[in-house]
Amino acid sequence: MALGLPPHLAPRAISLSFLSAIHTTAFTCLVGALLVSLSFQARWPSLILWPAALATVPMLVLLYLLDRARTRLLSVAYLCVGAASVYGYSLAFTGQMDIGAFADSVTVALPKIALMLVGGSGIGPGPALRWATAGFLMGELASYAAIAQASQRYSIDEISVTAYLITAAVLTASWFGQRGARRVQPLLYRAAQEELVAALRHRMELRAAALLHDTVLNHLSALAGSRPGPLSALMRAQIERDLALLVGEEWLADGPRTRERRATDWHSTPLFSAVSEARSLGLGVDTTGDTTALLKLDGERSRELGLAVAQCLANVTAHSGAEDAEVVVYGSGGEVMVMVVDAGSGFDEDEIGADRLGLKNSVRRRIEDVGGSVRVWSTPGRGTSVVIRVPTRPADRAHAAARVREER
Repeated sequence: MALGLPPHLAPRAISLSFLSAIHTTAFTCLVGALLVSLSFQARWPSLILWPAALATVPMLVLLYLLDRARTRLLSVAYLCVGAASVYGYSLAFTGQMDIGAFADSVTVALPKIALMLVGGSGIGPGPALRWATAGFLMGELASYAAIAQASQRYSIDEISVTAYLITAAVLTASWFGQRGARRVQPLLYRAAQEELVAALRHRMELRAAALLHDTVLNHLSALAGSRPGPLSALMRAQIERDLALLVGEEWLADGPRTRERRATDWHSTPLFSAVSEARSLGLGVDTTGDTTALLKLDGERSRELGLAVAQCLANVTAHSGAEDAEVVVYGSGGEVMVMVVDAGSGFDEDEIGADRLGLKNSVRRRIEDVGGSVRVWSTPGRGTSVVIRVPTRPADRAHAAARVREER
C-alpha cells in the first residue's frame, strides 16, 4: 500500500507513520508497567517494588528521544538500557513474589513489549523487523536472567511472543504491499501522463480551430462578399498579419500570452483593436459604458475577450445584415461584462450547424477557457445580444465555471 504517494516518498511516509504508531504503543506499555508496579507497591507495602517503577523511567526518556531523532545510536541505546530496565523490573517482582509461571503474566510482559517496539532507524519494513527481533530477543534474555537469579521457574512468555508475531506479520504485509505498489505506480503515472497529454492536445485542437476561424474563414467570407477587383490595402495588411500569425507558432504556447502587460489605456486593449478593425470593414460600432473596466483584466483575459468580441462583430457583418452594432462595457465586483448588440436578422442558436465554429469555438469556448461565460439572446428578425463575462482575477475561475454549469 502506497497511499497514492510517489514511489520515492511512499516508503518513507509509511515507515514514519508505522514508527509513530509503535512508539505510541511502546509508550503506553511503559506507562502501564509503571502504574502496575506502583499499584502493586500500594497493595503490598511490605515489599520493595518501587525499583520496578523506577526502571521504566530511563526507557521512557530514551523512547521520547528516539521518537524525536530516530538515529542508530539512540536505537542501540534504547535496546541496551531497555534490556537492563527489563532485567531490573523483572527482578523486583520475581525476587519478592512467588506468582508461579511469572513470565506468562502481563506484568512482566509490558516492558518487554515496549523493548520490542523499538522501531529503530532506517526506512522500510525490513529494518523495522530486524530491530523488533533484536528487542524481542534482548527482552527475553533479560527476563530469563532475572527469573533465573530469583530461582523462579521460566516458561515461554506467550504474551510477548504473540505481540512479536503480530508485529512481524504487519511488517511483512507492509513489505509485500510496498512491492506491489512499486509495480503499479509506474502504470498509474503513465496513465495520468497520457490523460494530461490528451487534454493538452484537445486544448490545442480547440485553439487551432478558433484561430482558423478567426483568420482564414473570416477572410474567405470577407473576400466572398467583396466587390471584384484588387484587394484593399487594409484587407491585404490584415491577411499578411494573420498569415504571419499562422506560420509562426507563438499561438501554441501559453507563456507569451500570460506574460502580456496590462494596458494602461483602453485604446491599447485588444477589444479596442477589435472595434477598430470592424469599423475599418464598414461596420458602424458604437462603444458605450465603463471602458476603463477593461484595464482590470490581465493580458490573457484581455486578449481572449478582444478576440471573442472581434468574432461577434464579424458575425454581425457576415450574417446579420445590420450596418451598425453596439458594444457596451460594464465592470462590477470581480468581473468585466461586455455586451455586443445588433438589430439584424437574428438567428436560432439551436439550429446552428455543428460545422459552424464561430460562436462555438471563437467565442464561447475561448471565454470559458479563461473562466468566463457567454450568454446569447437572439430572435429571428429582431436582432442578437451576446453577453460575455470575464473574471478579473485567477481565483474567480472556479466560481465562473460553476456559474457556467448553473446557467446551462
